[in-house]
Formats: sequence, C-alpha cells, structure tokens
Amino acid sequence: MEFFHNVNLDFLGKKWYFLAFSLIFSVAGVLSMLFWHHIPWGVDFRGGTLVTVKFAHPPDDAAIRAALDRAGLHDAKNQRYGQVPDNERLIDLDIRETSEKALDEGKLKIVQALEPANAPTGKIDLNNASSLTIKSYLLDRDPLHLGSDADAKYAAQAQAIVDRDKNLGGVFSSMDQLKGAPGVDPAVAALIPEGFYLSDFSVRDVAIVGPQVGAQLRKQAFWATVYSLAGMLVYLGFRFEWIYGVAAVITVFHDTLITVGAFSLTNTEISLTVIAALLTLIGYSNNDTIVVFDRIRENIKLMRREKLADIVNRSINQTLSRTILTAGLTFLTVLALFLFGGEVLHGFSLALVIGILIGTYSSIAIAAPILVAYQEWRVEKGKRPVAMPGKAR
Repeated sequence: MEFFHNVNLDFLGKKWYFLAFSLIFSVAGVLSMLFWHHIPWGVDFRGGTLVTVKFAHPPDDAAIRAALDRAGLHDAKNQRYGQVPDNERLIDLDIRETSEKALDEGKLKIVQALEPANAPTGKIDLNNASSLTIKSYLLDRDPLHLGSDADAKYAAQAQAIVDRDKNLGGVFSSMDQLKGAPGVDPAVAALIPEGFYLSDFSVRDVAIVGPQVGAQLRKQAFWATVYSLAGMLVYLGFRFEWIYGVAAVITVFHDTLITVGAFSLTNTEISLTVIAALLTLIGYSNNDTIVVFDRIRENIKLMRREKLADIVNRSINQTLSRTILTAGLTFLTVLALFLFGGEVLHGFSLALVIGILIGTYSSIAIAAPILVAYQEWRVEKGKRPVAMPGKAR
C-alpha cells in the first residue's frame, strides 16, 4: 500500500530549515533544563512522599494550593489522579524519610492544611480518623452495652466505618450514610455524630520513596539509555559503515533531547514510565532510520555515478509512503492513549506522542543530511567518501 507514487521532494534542499527547527527546540529545552524548570524528576527519581486525597465533591485546585501554601508546604505539587469524576488529587511532599513516623507526618500535614477553618472544637474528623481512634471512642461510650468481647466487636465496627471505599466512594459526605454502611450497627451510627464531624476529604494513601532509591533509579535510567545508544552504534557500524551508526546515535540523541526538553518546558514530571517510553522511542526512531539507510545503501549500488545527495533524496522519497503509513498509524494509537489513557499514563503517552513525531522527522531531516555532510567534508579534505560504496553483508 502506498500513499504517494513517483514523489520527488527536495528534502536535502531544506536542510537549513530543518536545522533551524531542531536548534530552536533543542536550545529551548536545554535552557529550560539549566535555568528554568530543570529536569522535572518524578518522585521515583528524586524521592519524596505521595499522598492520595479523595474529596467528597469536585475539589478546587486553587483553594488546595492556597491551603498548602498557608500550611508552609510551598514546594508541594498537586495534580489530578484518576478520572475527573473520582475527585482525587495526588499531592507530592518533600518528605524523604522512609519510616512509619514519616508516613504519619505526611498524612498529618495534609490533614492540617486542608481541614476546614470552622471545624467543631473537640470533635474528630471521621473521614481521616483511624480505626484505632474510632474503636477507642466506642469503647469509652459503649453504645452496644457489650461485655468482655467489647474490644473485638468495636474493632469490627470501627473497621467497617473505615472500610468505606466500595460502598461510599472512600469518603463520607453525610453522617446519614453511616446508617446504611455495611457492618455498622444503628446504635453506633447514632453515636458517632456526637464525637465526630465530616471534612470534605479523606487521605486514602501515603507512599514514600527514599532519596537513595531515587538516586539509584536515576543512575540506572542513565546507563540504560547509554547502553542502548552504544548498542545501536555497534550494530549499525557492523551492518553498514560506522558513519551510519554515528548518524543514527546523533539522531536518537536529538530526539531524546527534544522530548526531555519538552517535559522540562511544560514542567511535566519524568517518571519510570516516561523512561520506559524514551527507551521505546530509541528503538522506534532507530528502526525508521535503518529503513532509510538500507534504501540508501541499495541505491548507492545502482546509481554509482550520481551524487550522494541525489541518492539520499531519492531514497527518502522512495520510503516516504512507508514512513507516513507506519508512523501515522502508530501516532494515532498513542494519541488515543494520551487523550483517554488517564492520569497514570499521561507522562508515558506524552513522551510517545512527542517522540514519534520527532523520531519520524529526524530520520528524514537529521540522519540523512549527516551522511551527506560527512561525505562532503571528506571530499574537501581529499579523502575517499566512505559513505558511497556501502557494505553488503
């Protein structure tokens, strides 16, 4: 299947426009990484505490940021988690101690920051109360008039109140919901409002990544990328000529730099899934480049008397239909993933969307001109142009 027949576009004639385009985006990304947002590492790499908060009503992000700022959490990051109707937010705190105390500290800071200013004095927030706190309150009041097994039965009642995820969406919006909560006795439901009140939110989960783990992951991500580039260089140097391998590595480095720069410019966190996407793009971009290189090598054997620039141009035009077909279908897939994949896959799909566009562009606009530029340089130096004959292995 072909979209184009006998197309003859002068891609190499536009190389300076391509160079200007790449320089603008590369320099903008580098400047952002050096002076603006830097590299926006996610909590996986820099360490920190992630707190998942469930709201009873659609939350006001501006109000949340203001509340966190008033509580002294100036560097906290707040982002939507899950689907919009879930009313969940993921708050990133700069707490890196890996201990039970640090887990409690992260939860306490969020509760103190978000608790309403008009909270009733002397009452406990039911949405953020632990089962132990609820059990102690019930044991003290003893609404069921239990005997020796009061501890176990009130512990079950308290746990039934805390375990409200499936039936009540993870947060109480009204005390009346206690009456229908599975496992909650009517006498307990009637007593709870006397000692508890309801906030608009509930801290559902707290997770910590220590700084040592983050540093180790950054190191592993760096070496994974380096090994991928080195493997490409060796393979293409063996399969074609070493200049082909160098051109491919420069091209992939160009793609990675622009993609990471885009994350820095938009201040989008780079997580483990984003690194996985970048490694995927290294292979994808390399595959597109090899297709063009292979056609160049074939045409060099058939068009020995023509200039390499003309051979490269013709090779790009001959593979253009295939490039648009494969890249277009892949792009539509990852675009759907970006639009409908949810917050968890946002960074991964964004890296793929940017990378496929840049990777397809660079196979035509960066890799091929490098071959021609290198040959022209060798001719000026009076050396044999190594790119001309190609190796047939």
